[in-house]
Amino acid sequence: MVRGRRSELGGGIRTVTALGCLLLLAACGPGTDATASRQTPARAAKAPAHLPIPHGKGSRTPDDFNGDGHRDLVLNDLVKAQSHADDAGIGVVYGSVHGLTPGARQLLSPRKQAAPTKGQLPAVFDAEASCDLNKDGFTDLLVSTDPPYDGQGQPPVPLQILFGSPSGLTGKAVKLTIPAQARFGHDWPDQPVCGDFDGDGAADLVVHASDGQLSYLRGPFTRKGAPRAAGKPLASPGNVPTGPAVDVNRDGYDDLLVRTTADGTTESALVLGGPAGPTRTGPALPTGIDVAFGRFGRGKALDAAIGSMGGTSLRYDLPGAARGSITTPGSVLDCGDFDGDGLSELVSSGTELRVLRGRTTGLTAAGMVTVRPPAQGTTRVLAVADYTGDGRADLVVRTYRGETKDTVAVYPGVRKGLIASGPTVTFSSSQFLAP
Repeated sequence: MVRGRRSELGGGIRTVTALGCLLLLAACGPGTDATASRQTPARAAKAPAHLPIPHGKGSRTPDDFNGDGHRDLVLNDLVKAQSHADDAGIGVVYGSVHGLTPGARQLLSPRKQAAPTKGQLPAVFDAEASCDLNKDGFTDLLVSTDPPYDGQGQPPVPLQILFGSPSGLTGKAVKLTIPAQARFGHDWPDQPVCGDFDGDGAADLVVHASDGQLSYLRGPFTRKGAPRAAGKPLASPGNVPTGPAVDVNRDGYDDLLVRTTADGTTESALVLGGPAGPTRTGPALPTGIDVAFGRFGRGKALDAAIGSMGGTSLRYDLPGAARGSITTPGSVLDCGDFDGDGLSELVSSGTELRVLRGRTTGLTAAGMVTVRPPAQGTTRVLAVADYTGDGRADLVVRTYRGETKDTVAVYPGVRKGLIASGPTVTFSSSQFLAP
């Protein structure tokens, strides 16, 4: 997961456009979902025939696992073939010149892709972050697992890497190596965030250690999952590194948001990158549930929107902080440049899914667009990214209609009106289970 200036090396499963918006993975966590109402339930769609995954030659496009120059989409929490069934795994929909192509899909499961620990395959297999870790032009996927642990000493590293290739995410995962000198305490080393924190052009990783400490792993990484270098853990203003990384102050080094806790209302602060990595504590942000960075006005640096139950507070042109606020329902935030004017729009999810326009003077509720969900159920944002290559962000949402039913819909960005009135692509994550 290159917006406003999100590094192409940065990554995240929740994606945003390369045109002026930086979304934090905090927006993927628990929160108030947009709930559809007064809608006609969508009819079950027949699964499109499987198409071959296009072969690529490598690219610098974010979330491009097969290197063909087109963004791909990752889905966790696939619906199940039947109630109370085991988690099916991770779904990937590959992109094309026309956008996401549901027929070119791939199911990643622990049985086929995970690396065993002591002969035991994991039961948990969740996508966490994505970036080109070995600098070969193909995006790689970081996955969290649940290796066996007896509670004595430091737990094993639960993170594994699936490397991209001309055929996409093929082959077995390898375990991420965190050298002993980079570890601290007895927490699980998790919460991975990709970014080029030292500005050398290679993707690095930051991982939670323990007690306000972070493990900093310098890239590029080997095909065996080892970093180029790793030093002592770094002190941090919080315990939860939150991705994707962003170059907030436009100095050529990705910066990192760190939250005090993973869920609910919490404090957060920026940790600024530099030649030695993310070592300098930057500005603190107001307490909130979620944070999104974007170019909401015409300032030099990026701006921050902080969502809370009472509305959204704003800090313009970080780290200098002219403050503002805007009252709109919804505390879960995303953003992207939907009309292609170089400024970010803010997506706010709550009882409704709304898009607020970015202008030279900052965000405004004037001309706010309410997105009609594709079906009756509980709707949340999956991704905001330019999947068609037209210079405008697209909005991907998923509506849950039960444990075995959902609808994924792609709404393209448009020059007038910000978001198309209806989706151009719809499918169900149940189609990953189809033969």
